[in-house]
Amino acid sequence: MSDLRKINIDGHEIEVEGAMTLIQACEVAGIEVPRFCYHERLSIAGNCRMCLVEVVGGPPKPAASCAMQVRDLRPGPEGQPPVVKTNSPMVKKAREGVMEFLLINHPLDCPICDQGGECDLQDQAMAYGVDFSRFREAKRAVDDLNLGPLVGTAMTRCISCTRCVRFTTEVAGITQMGQTGRGEDAEITSYLNQTLDSNLQGNIIDLCPVGALTSKPYAFTARPWELTKTESIDVMDALGSNIRVDTKGREVMRILPRNHDGVNEEWISDKTRFVWDGLRRQRLDRPYVRVDGKLKPATWPEALSAAATAMKGKKLAGLIGDLVPVEAAFALKQLVEGQGGKVECRVDNARLPIGNRGAYVGTAAIEDIDDADMILLIGTNPRDEAPVLNARIRKAWTRGAEVALIGPAADLTYDYFHAGTDRKALADMIAEGVSDETRENKKTLVIVGQGALREADGLAVLAAAQKMAEISGSGLLVLHSAAGRVGAMDIGAATEGGIEAAIDGAEVIYNLGADEVEIDAGAFVIYQGSHGDRGAHRADVILPGAAYTEENGLFVNTEGRPQLAMRAGFAPGEAKENWAILRALSAELDATLPYDSLAQLRQALVAEVPHLAQIDQVPENTVEALEQGPLGAASFRNAVDDFYLSNPIARASALMAELSAAAKARRAEKIAAE
Repeated sequence: MSDLRKINIDGHEIEVEGAMTLIQACEVAGIEVPRFCYHERLSIAGNCRMCLVEVVGGPPKPAASCAMQVRDLRPGPEGQPPVVKTNSPMVKKAREGVMEFLLINHPLDCPICDQGGECDLQDQAMAYGVDFSRFREAKRAVDDLNLGPLVGTAMTRCISCTRCVRFTTEVAGITQMGQTGRGEDAEITSYLNQTLDSNLQGNIIDLCPVGALTSKPYAFTARPWELTKTESIDVMDALGSNIRVDTKGREVMRILPRNHDGVNEEWISDKTRFVWDGLRRQRLDRPYVRVDGKLKPATWPEALSAAATAMKGKKLAGLIGDLVPVEAAFALKQLVEGQGGKVECRVDNARLPIGNRGAYVGTAAIEDIDDADMILLIGTNPRDEAPVLNARIRKAWTRGAEVALIGPAADLTYDYFHAGTDRKALADMIAEGVSDETRENKKTLVIVGQGALREADGLAVLAAAQKMAEISGSGLLVLHSAAGRVGAMDIGAATEGGIEAAIDGAEVIYNLGADEVEIDAGAFVIYQGSHGDRGAHRADVILPGAAYTEENGLFVNTEGRPQLAMRAGFAPGEAKENWAILRALSAELDATLPYDSLAQLRQALVAEVPHLAQIDQVPENTVEALEQGPLGAASFRNAVDDFYLSNPIARASALMAELSAAAKARRAEKIAAE
């Protein structure tokens, strides 16, 4: 039931929910209130006192607007709406006093601070502070923390807003940061000087309103005003997090999150944020052709001619990798099928049904997690497969949702009921059924991971997950691990019988960025991709393509939402956009594809698959029940073995290798002396 209240803020009368805080009501009225500790996605701390406002008729002192609700205000003497002032002399004096206190111990590091130019303290000192200080004593200094290779610290700058403590505890689900001491001795520290053990820790860099927590890999490489900012989409997992790619010249300098309530809120995983150094290393920047058993550099005409000569009149197969945009997959499908070949995007053997979108995407949206009362995870470890989605499940759990897991036990950052590890546990749960009371009164959700669908009985597992969703009245969310998978399935880039059927007897295999596939000797392999990874080592012809920050592309995320990744820079050397390489090769084959620009390709794409034109919308999927085959007896296995090294870009990153080694060492058994 809504509890609407009228309130007068600086002469504007608005009507808002009684549960809103004054700072939120001010935002609704379009009035800016400065803040350091308040953040809408974290609990209220009320400890920086920067958001003070005057409540007319209230106590004769300013009130913290982040900690007072609209319903707590008293109406005027004749029942008029309560009056709040955000720019009165009392408020101005209070803000100047708070700012003066904050700057008492703050080092004047602005010229050399990495946060200079995008620092909340700097901006608000200019806007709300005074231009002098009455403080003449020595400033305090604090030792810096070692939080690991990602987050750099300069704790003398810390203003104890506790945003980092609240984020790591509430959202990331680790309890390694806190505050010790009182008064002048108060400082933020980590428990027993531990480094942070979370794959979401980079978000505290964005949350820090001063330069106390900065990005170690990015530090001192660029200033914010030197960077070109491009809004794009992440491809490190299938969530499709909204990101901003900042470039300086041709180099990607950093990657930051963008707010999108329906997908990633405003968080991104550490792999998404720090993988950019992998975009510079081990890049394919010129074509190669294998001559006498060795790969030799070649020109584009030579490489395309060698590829076309090999393909003519041969039995063809096309493999589509995990990071391939829909346009390139569509071009490859038309090229290979035009030559009588077969294409396959399910290169990890996932048994996803062709043409049945309600089964390979599911019927639920990511946002459905927020208000779910019960969540069932089947064969998935979302902490590794989609850390930001895992944080969303944790948020539902903190609000009272019950979580059950069928699959290997793992530390998911929240409590769950472990129902078993094998197919039998799933069959037993279906046989047991769901009570009417649960079905009618509770919102439930079934999330099935790719690890559950890779075995021979993958379709039976998916059918069982559908059955579980049906008997419990749940939505079904298929959690993919590859960013390009759903889009490739949407255009039908799959072969009955999977990858074995596609490459069976193939004389020439066109490998479009599929680096996790082992290809037997005998076949002629054309590899098109961005990095010199496994696929390039096996290739007979290498055609260098662009990475996800170097071309415009369409990606469909795990819930089926089409999103546009935009080009932030150019591919190195002679590398070209992926769809353009395929278009050039089709001309060499005398089977020219019918488009000369990306716009024309997209028109052809949308004509064939209309829902891909609905950018940033989740199309409604109808449920087509799969036939229930026999379930095997095996235990479920998770899809991601090593979170930090799951794709060619991450494997080229020195930082990801360091993080992977640290995670492995952390998991290793401790010896007595340790």
